[in-house]
Amino acid sequence: MKFTVAIDGPAAAGKGTISRAVAARFGFAHLDTGALYRAVGVKAQAGGLDPVAAARGLCPEDLARDDLRTLEAGQAASIVAAIPEVRAALVDFQREFARREGGAVLDGRDIGTVICPEAEVKLFVTASAEVRAHRRWLEVGGDEAEVLAQVRERDARDMNRADAPLRPAEDALVLDTSDLSIEDAVARACEAVSQKLG
Repeated sequence: MKFTVAIDGPAAAGKGTISRAVAARFGFAHLDTGALYRAVGVKAQAGGLDPVAAARGLCPEDLARDDLRTLEAGQAASIVAAIPEVRAALVDFQREFARREGGAVLDGRDIGTVICPEAEVKLFVTASAEVRAHRRWLEVGGDEAEVLAQVRERDARDMNRADAPLRPAEDALVLDTSDLSIEDAVARACEAVSQKLG
């Protein structure tokens, strides 16, 4: 069975947590596509490489790095994700993963709009910038006001880029997690998948 769940949304909205929970609940494979861009960004910075070359040479070891969840990696990801040639280098990998046997959940910024517009289920997970910045601050620490500024800067870059801007697909279910518990958000996502599975 081929069944794709596309989960998009801005940083720290909860899409990764929801995606992992949905994948576990239905026995689907999970791909955090943001990790691909984080790995490319970190690889390019650390090795002094051209981001396009880093994307074309991406390997499983790059995705296993322990520094992909830092604020710096997130900023690097957002920068390289705005490069059309980087996006193109990673599209085929994501599409093949999405149509694998046994079902797949992909989370990112453009899964429902660009990578898998034919996905059986599309969710757009969001929350206010303030709520997302607080969550990210709890995760990484530092100055909370600076984290909020970075979240807003990243939102602007992701939403206004020319290639595959961050936005909900027209047929996506929008889940605002600002005032939802993670359990409630996961339950709503699972309900959407269950309905499509019949």
